[in-house]
Amino acid sequence: MNQKHQEDLSHIRSMMERSSRFISLSGLSGVFAGLSALIGGLYVYQLLKANGLDTFDDGDRLYSFNLVSELIVIGLAILMSALTFGVFFTLRKSKKHNLPIWTTASKNLLFNLAVPLLAGGIFCLALLYHEIYVLIAPTTLIFYGLALVNAEKYTFSDVKYLGFCELVLGFVSLFYLGYGLIFWILGFGILHIIYGLVMFRKYK
Repeated sequence: MNQKHQEDLSHIRSMMERSSRFISLSGLSGVFAGLSALIGGLYVYQLLKANGLDTFDDGDRLYSFNLVSELIVIGLAILMSALTFGVFFTLRKSKKHNLPIWTTASKNLLFNLAVPLLAGGIFCLALLYHEIYVLIAPTTLIFYGLALVNAEKYTFSDVKYLGFCELVLGFVSLFYLGYGLIFWILGFGILHIIYGLVMFRKYK
């Protein structure tokens, strides 16, 4: 009888979690998003080097319009690649476990992610407009970290730990502006891969 009660309670907890949290996120999404950022970051490093720019110089640097445009395109390509992998692996996991995608939890998750990300995106556009390029990498890390911490209550609680790590990297990089690209690669590349592998193993 006690075992049956335990099973019933476990089932009820599972149903409540599914209704309040979006649990279709796949660890593989994080791994491939991290790989996309890692490859893109290394490409940007080589691109800056080819244009005679010192990546570790924290002073004001002059970027040509063509170079800035190319960097923006690369950034958008990395974002689209990460989103594509995220959608693909999320849909695959949902189908495998027969879980709904568009629920109240998923809507709340997207909204709580979108607000800090939108604010960060607008702030980065302002930095681009004023040609303050050296602050863009720390800004993306900080606002992304805030978005993850803000959205954690609607998905796996482990997400907040990734968010805190992104915040720490972003804050530290503010004091080492010449190393912004390195911190960016660590945050969006290496941390995502580690997080994705941990999540995949924990929730597979």
